[in-house]
Amino acid sequence: MQSNVALKPEAVARLHVGIIMDGNGRWATRRGLSRLRGHEAGVEAIRRIVEAAPDQGVGTLTLYAFSSDNWRRPKAEVTALMALLRFYLANEIAALMRNGVRLTVIGRRDRLPDGIAAAITRAEAETCDGTTLHLRIAIDYSARDAILNAAARAAGTGQLSRESFADLITGETGLRDVDLIIRTSGEKRLSDFLLWEGAYAELHFTERMWPEFDADDLADALASFHRRERRFGGLTAIAPAEVANL
Repeated sequence: MQSNVALKPEAVARLHVGIIMDGNGRWATRRGLSRLRGHEAGVEAIRRIVEAAPDQGVGTLTLYAFSSDNWRRPKAEVTALMALLRFYLANEIAALMRNGVRLTVIGRRDRLPDGIAAAITRAEAETCDGTTLHLRIAIDYSARDAILNAAARAAGTGQLSRESFADLITGETGLRDVDLIIRTSGEKRLSDFLLWEGAYAELHFTERMWPEFDADDLADALASFHRRERRFGGLTAIAPAEVANL
């Protein structure tokens, strides 16, 4: 997990969207392509959405790239996914910096292949001044493990507020709770993603496979989000701009 870092106000004030990027393999299989080609197309989709998100009012974008359970996939596929991660870290950082995107990675790093953890640290340092978008990529990530680890760190520290405990979970001070969670490919479950931060998130499920997902799909999801009334257990709807101040 990241050490506690205070987020810039610009990012906190805008929406936090989480995306479960599902369907790469099925997209490829239906086209007679290898699953690796599906994952490569998924990286292209990441580029599109990172570029589109700021103009659609998104300040923080958390992408579910590799869960702690994904280690159980075939070894060849896991190896290919880790190679794609290396490629992304080596080839996308200049573009992220140019576009004002701050990158952080959440999840475990001790199980990643040699060199990747160091590459993540370098990428985070090089993009730390970005204010246009905070891009968080979840790798070897489990929300339940994050909560469990935070509870272990909090043991014996006395009474904690929700806010201070959330900081222990996320490793960042003042991270806005998730406003909207999108899952592609038609599946309708959270799969251990942002369970604490997404406690009051609106959910949007789409049949679109992740490699097909584009700026228009993001706009549709956000339009649906803005039509909803968010009450957070109360009776009066709360506007998205007010949520960051709760």
